[in-house]
Amino acid sequence: MSALRPSTVFTSAMLATAMLVGACLPASAQALNSAAGNNALIRQNDLQILQNRVQRQQYQQQQQQYRAQDRQIVQQQRPVVPQLKPSCSTQIIGATAVSNCR
Repeated sequence: MSALRPSTVFTSAMLATAMLVGACLPASAQALNSAAGNNALIRQNDLQILQNRVQRQQYQQQQQQYRAQDRQIVQQQRPVVPQLKPSCSTQIIGATAVSNCR
């Protein structure tokens, strides 16, 4: 859970920044849209864009963490299993099979 905490703090900071930016828009930008409803809609769209960016960054950070974890996993080598050599040998002489076991 400790890995989620920095991202939560980052998200909160980004949302607070987005709200401050939305509240402090210059008057010239607001003059372009005369209706107050349009300004609210534009601010809401800007906030949605910032939220999407934050979510994308969080997703990318999580994927980077997963890749780092995958790199840390050491692949185990196959165990060495002794193989028994056959102690009997079969020789074919003509049409007859002769076995020699030791």
